[in-house]
Amino acid sequence: MTDTQTQPQHAETDDARSDLISRVRTILGRRTEGRAVALLSVVVVITAITEPIVFTSYEVTLGRIALIGLVALGLTAVILMGELDLAVASTLAVSGVIMASFESITIGILAALGTGLLIGVVNAFFVIVVGINSFIATLGMLFFLRGAAFVISGEAPVRLANVDAGIAFGRPLIGPLSPRMLIFIAAFVMLHIFLTRVRAGREFYAVGGNREAAHDAGIPVTRRVFTGFMISGFVASLAGVINTLERTAADPTAGSAVLLASFAAAIIGGVLLNGGRGSVFGTLLGASSLGLLQVALTLSGVQVDVQNIVIGSVLLLAVITDPSSLRAAAGSMRALVRSRSGP
Repeated sequence: MTDTQTQPQHAETDDARSDLISRVRTILGRRTEGRAVALLSVVVVITAITEPIVFTSYEVTLGRIALIGLVALGLTAVILMGELDLAVASTLAVSGVIMASFESITIGILAALGTGLLIGVVNAFFVIVVGINSFIATLGMLFFLRGAAFVISGEAPVRLANVDAGIAFGRPLIGPLSPRMLIFIAAFVMLHIFLTRVRAGREFYAVGGNREAAHDAGIPVTRRVFTGFMISGFVASLAGVINTLERTAADPTAGSAVLLASFAAAIIGGVLLNGGRGSVFGTLLGASSLGLLQVALTLSGVQVDVQNIVIGSVLLLAVITDPSSLRAAAGSMRALVRSRSGP
C-alpha cells in the first residue's frame, strides 16, 4: 500500500478520535448527566474496593437509593422552575405519622397523600400569591410540619395498626426489587414522560429559564408553579408512606437525613439551581451515587453526622465545579487582573 493511500486512512482515524474526544468533553462538561456519570463511576470503584458487600446487600442498597431518589424526583420538578422546597423532609415525617394514626391502612395512605398535595398547594400559595421567596416560605413550613409531626404523634413513634401488612410490603416482589424500588421506578418513568413528552411538563423548563418570557409567551406560570410544588409534596408524602410501611411505625424524626441527600442528588445530577436545565435521569444517577455512598459509609461504621459532612462536601464540590460558576469565577479573575494592570 502506498503512502498516498495510507494518508487518508490516518486522517480519517485522527478525525474519528478527535470527534470522540470532543464528544466526551462535551458530555462531561455539561451540567447534566455527564458529571453524574463521572461521580457514580468514582463511587462504584471506591465502594467495590473498600466495601464490596454493598453490591450484595441488594435490599438495603436499592431501598436507600429509592428513598433518596423519590424525594429528589419531587425536588427536581420544583428546582427546574428556579424554586426550592425545603419542606420535603418534614412532609415525609408528618405524612407517615398521619398515615399511622388511622386504623385502616388504605384510609391512612389516602390521607397521607392528600396531606402532601395540600402542603404543596400551601407552599405554592405563599410563593406565587403572597410573594414570599420559596427558600423562606418552605423553611417556615419545614419547622411547622416538624412540630406538627411531634404534636400528632405525641413525640413518640406511632405503630401501624396492621403490622403484618407493613411486613408484607417490605418483602421483595421481583428478585431483589421491593415495592419501594418498584414504586420509585414507576415514579421515575412517569415524571420523565411528563417533563419530556407532555406540554405542561416541558413548560417547567421555560418557567425556570425565563419566567417573564414564559409569561409573555402565554404559559400559565402560576399554574405550573402550583403543579411543581404539588408534585414535590405528593412524592415526599409517598416516600413517607413507604418508609412507614417498611418500618411498621411512623417516626416524627424521619427524613432528617433525607433533605441534604435529596438536594445533593438533584444538584449532582445536573439540575441547575437557577432553573431551566436538568433531567430526572440525572437525578436518578445522583441518587444512585449518594445511596451507594451512604450504605458504604454505614457499613464502615461511619456516624450519621460524619456522613452528612461527606455528602455536604460532595455537594459543595458539585456546585463549585459547575460550568456557570467556573465561568463566573474566571470572569471575576480577568476583571481583577485588568483592574490591577490598568493605569
